[in-house]
Order: sequence, then C-alpha cells, then structure tokens
Amino acid sequence: MSAPSPAARRTVLKGAAAIVGAAGAGAALTACSTETNSGAGSPAVPTAPVELGAAADVPVGGAKLYRERKLVVSCPAEGQYKAFSAQCTHAGCVLDKIVEGQGNCPCHGSRFDVATGKVLRGPATDPLPAVPVRAEGGKLIAG
Repeated sequence: MSAPSPAARRTVLKGAAAIVGAAGAGAALTACSTETNSGAGSPAVPTAPVELGAAADVPVGGAKLYRERKLVVSCPAEGQYKAFSAQCTHAGCVLDKIVEGQGNCPCHGSRFDVATGKVLRGPATDPLPAVPVRAEGGKLIAG
C-alpha cells in the first residue's frame, strides 16, 4: 500500500482545522448567550397588567428591580412612579442589579439610568422601553 500523498493529507488537516475553528466559535457564542439571563421567548414589556407588589417597596428617590417580571420601577417623588423594561436593548439580557441609580446588564456591561431608561454605557445604544405603571390600592400595577 502506498503512503498518502502530501496534498491529500494537507486537505484532511485543513478540514480538521476548520471543524475545530467552527466548534470554538460556537463555544464563544454560547458563552455570550443571553438564554440564561433573559426571558427567552417572552416580550420585553408586559402585554397585560401585572401586579408587582406594594408601592411602598419602591423608595422615594430610588428604584427597585423586579427581575422575574423584567421590570424596573423608580419613584422620583412620593406617589409618582416610572417603569421601564429591565431587558437590555443590546442582547436581551435582564438587568441583574441597581447600583447608584444605574441598572447593570450582566452580559456585556451596558448601564442604564433607572429613572429615565437612558443608556449610560454601551454597548447598548437604545434606551429601555417605558412601561405604564400606576399605584392602585397601595399596590403597583405595570402594563
């Protein structure tokens, strides 16, 4: 039996390198996935009214993150509330915390002003969508 020609061996090695490269790219994309940090398949804003809990849970001059509902609510003054989607407009991850009035996206580091929805740091370029919110019987209702 004859030894494989150098050209055939080179072709096999190039093909193997391409497969390894594709697998590596897939792993990189998985690492950047928003699946575990977003409400995959659910809308960024409620499609029907949602009760969030006691209005008193949102401090005057502060904000509260309702991560399971993908909402952030701020209270600029007594009895006044503003709500925004807590789903990052860059890749769909849900904000994970509020620090000094900034909502943090854990996936790529975008920051948002939780009182206005405005982007403070990218990669996101679009603000968080506003969501109607009201206090009713001491409870917050969004949507």
